[in-house]
Amino acid sequence: MNLLSPNWTPVTALYHWEKTRPDEVFLTQPKGGQVTDYTWAQTGDQVRRMAQHLASLGLEPGSRIAIMSKNCAHWIMAELAILMAGHVSVPVYPSVNAETLRYILDHSESALMFLGGMEDWAETSAGVPDRLPIITLPGAPAFDPPRENVLPWDDLIAVTPPMQGEVPPRKADDLALIIYTSGSTGQPKGVMIGFGAMGCAAATTEKLLGEVTPGDPVLSYLPLAHAYEHAGILAAGLLYGLHIYFNESLATFQEDLRRAKPTSFLSVPRLWVKFQLSILQRLPQEKLDALLDDPATAEPTRRQILELLGLQNARVAFTGSAPLPAAVLQWYRKLGLELLEGYGMTEDFAYSHISFPGHTRVGYVGSPAEGVERRISEAGEVLIKSPGQMLGYYKQPELTRESFTEDGFFKTGDMGEIDEEGRLKITGRVKELFKTSKGKYVAPAPIENVLGSHPGVEVALVMGNGQPSAFGMVLLSAEAQQAAQRAEMREEIVRGLQEVLERINAKLQAHERLEFVAVAKEQWTIANGFLTPTMKIRRNIIEKYYEPMFDAWFATRKPVIWAED
Repeated sequence: MNLLSPNWTPVTALYHWEKTRPDEVFLTQPKGGQVTDYTWAQTGDQVRRMAQHLASLGLEPGSRIAIMSKNCAHWIMAELAILMAGHVSVPVYPSVNAETLRYILDHSESALMFLGGMEDWAETSAGVPDRLPIITLPGAPAFDPPRENVLPWDDLIAVTPPMQGEVPPRKADDLALIIYTSGSTGQPKGVMIGFGAMGCAAATTEKLLGEVTPGDPVLSYLPLAHAYEHAGILAAGLLYGLHIYFNESLATFQEDLRRAKPTSFLSVPRLWVKFQLSILQRLPQEKLDALLDDPATAEPTRRQILELLGLQNARVAFTGSAPLPAAVLQWYRKLGLELLEGYGMTEDFAYSHISFPGHTRVGYVGSPAEGVERRISEAGEVLIKSPGQMLGYYKQPELTRESFTEDGFFKTGDMGEIDEEGRLKITGRVKELFKTSKGKYVAPAPIENVLGSHPGVEVALVMGNGQPSAFGMVLLSAEAQQAAQRAEMREEIVRGLQEVLERINAKLQAHERLEFVAVAKEQWTIANGFLTPTMKIRRNIIEKYYEPMFDAWFATRKPVIWAED
C-alpha cells in the first residue's frame, strides 16, 4: 500500500491519516511509569495549533527552526508543525556540547528552537543564544535563571486555534531538513534534504517487509536527528501509518521494547552487541549452543530469547551506521533473526544499499536500492547517485561541488568492492588508511571487524600511523570489565584476545599484522567525546588521548596489554 505521490510530504501524510484513521493510535509515549497514547486526530490537532502559532510569528517562509530533544511524541509533532507552517526543520542531537550547539544555531540562522528532554542540560544550555525564542516540549528542562522568551508547548496550544484546511503541497526538491552531520572531525556540515529524498527513503520499508499494514508497531530510540532513524521511523511511520512507540530511557529500554513488540526493528552495531551480551550473561554460549543444536529445544529457545529481547514479532531487523562483526550476525541468524545490513549516509538520507531477505552475504551491505546508481572509482572509492541525494551542504557551495564527480556521483569517502551478484562490501574509509613508519598503508576497518569477534569486546580500533607497526585497541563490555577484576578471569580474557590476535595475523600481510592488543581503561562514550552521537568511534580523539602511552606499549613486547598497567 504505497501512498507515495510526486508531491508527498510528511504533512500530506498526516492529512491522509487524520481523515482515514482518526481514532487509531499513532504515537505512544511512556513517562514516569505512565503511558500516553496520541491518536492521529489528537496528533493532527496539536500539530495544527502549533503550526498556527508559528504562522502568527511573521517569520519569513523557509525559516530554519531547530529541534533539540530526546526522541518523544512531541518531537515528531514539532517537526510536522514546522513543515506545515512552511519552514525548515533543523534536528539537533540532544547529546551535543555547548560549542557545537552554538555553531549549529548560528550557522543555520535558526529563528526559534523547540527544546525537549536532554542528556546534560547544565552543560549544553550555554550554547543557546539569549536572543533565541524557545518553545519547551513536555519534559524539557527549566532555564536557570528563567528567560522571558521561553514558552511551554502545552500553554501555546491551549490558547491557539488549529490551522484550518490543507497547506499547498511542497515540491520534491523543496528544502525540508538541514541535518548537521555528527562527524568524527571538524565542524558539522549542514546537509540539505528535500521532500523527495524523505519519501523515497521511507518507501524502502515496504520493499523489505512486503505489504505494510497501518498500525504496524515500531520503536523509536536512536536519535531522530540522525538520517537513519529519521528515514526509517519518522518518514516511514508517516508514509505507512505505523504505530510509533518511544523509549523513555536506557533503564526502561527492555520494558519499552517488549511493550512495542515491533514488526521491524533497526539498530546500530554497538547495541546489537550489547543485546547479545545481555543474553549471554543469562545463558552462556556453550549452553545456548547445546539448546539450539537439540531439535527438541531449539525452537522454544529461539522463541524465549526473542521474547526476552521483545523481537518475537520482528519480520525483519536492520543494522547499519557501522560494520557489525560477522560472528554477531551469525549469532542472531542462528536465533532465526536475519539481520539485514544496510549502507547509507546523511548525504543520501540513508537511501543507498540494503541487504534483501534471501540475498544476503555476511560482510556485505547489500545491493543498490531502487533508482540508486553506484560505481567504484579507480582509487577504490564508492561513488553513489541516489534519489535520496542531498540538495547540497548549507552555505557551502564550494564543498558541495568538491563532493561530487562531474557526472553527479557523490564521493562517499568509503572504499569498497562489488561481488559477482552486485553486492557491495565496504573495505574501509579513504581517510582512515594510515601508513606505518615502514611506509606501508594499512586499512583498519576489516581488521577491526575480526578483532571485535571476541565475545568480551564491545568496540575495536586499529591504529599505528607513523608507528613501527599497526596495533589494536579494544573496549571490553561492562560484564567483561567486571570479570577482569578477578585475576583468573583476566588471564582467560588475555588468552582469548591472544587467540584472536594470532588468528588475525595469520591472514594478514606482513605490514598489516598487529603488534599487540591494548585493553582500554577509559570508557569510550558520547559524553567524553570518544564516540559520535550515533556511537561511531572518533578515531582521532582516541588516538590523541592514548598517544603518550604508545612508546611504553611497544616496549613491553607483550601480545596483550592493559592500558592502566
